Amino acid sequence: MSEKARKLRALIESGEHFIAAEAYSAITGRIVEHVGFKAAYLGGHACSAFHYAIPDNGIFSQVEQLDQATRIADAMDIPLVVDADTLGETVADAYHFTRRYIQRGIAGYHVEDEVNPKHSTHLNGLCSISDMQWRIEAAVRARKDSGGDLVIIARCDEMYDDQKGGGGKSNPEEAIHRAKAYAAAGADAVVFASCPPQDQPPLIAAMKGIVPVCTLGFNLPDTAFTLSTGWGWMTAAANHLKMARELMETGTVQSANYALAEKQALIGQPFYDDLIREWAHKTGRGTRDKGAA
Repeated sequence: MSEKARKLRALIESGEHFIAAEAYSAITGRIVEHVGFKAAYLGGHACSAFHYAIPDNGIFSQVEQLDQATRIADAMDIPLVVDADTLGETVADAYHFTRRYIQRGIAGYHVEDEVNPKHSTHLNGLCSISDMQWRIEAAVRARKDSGGDLVIIARCDEMYDDQKGGGGKSNPEEAIHRAKAYAAAGADAVVFASCPPQDQPPLIAAMKGIVPVCTLGFNLPDTAFTLSTGWGWMTAAANHLKMARELMETGTVQSANYALAEKQALIGQPFYDDLIREWAHKTGRGTRDKGAA
């Protein structure tokens, strides 16, 4: 269960920047692996909206995230990083869900310092630094007790301010202070969520030699990796909406694109065709030249 976590750690420790590309389903996980990405990422909003049609404002549970994350991780050989929100509301939650993530073969997650309900009309703010440290320490303890190598990324939302729907105050000094405290508690990396690219260099520089920094959605110099999300599930949903309207209005879908040459390889059709063919030959059953189209 720790093999993928070890792969993720090795990628981070190599010093070579990489992108964990969006994977919000098993097939999209296979796709990002197929095209050559070394890691994948499941965002909380991507999962809550695409699979459950609910907002990512604190009502989306870790049980639901774990369900989909497991399906994706099982479909790939590359490591999966998951948005674990706040890991629940207590240190007991943080410990319990960390064990669950490790048991499910998840390579890493990020845990944030927002107060629920978040990303909503509630003026929520951030939890105290000590509360976030206790949350991280509980996660580190769960990892140790499980014998895993899970990568724990601390998400600092200080730069995610009220105008953007976040709980922070956009105070760079506070963001750095928090990030250093989270690293001291045992975080393996930090991410400054919803911080514009132009405002990140001083934060990244302040963390140099302390803990690796990753980014959400864009690449920046001197960072370890990028967690990329939004482009996949939003495009899929927008296209589905467009074609559903076309079907409703015209009775057919002329704009659909069924050209996916890699489909059979992505779903493992050749392997199962060979398995069934071997069984049929050994048991005297008939076969056809090809499986399903």
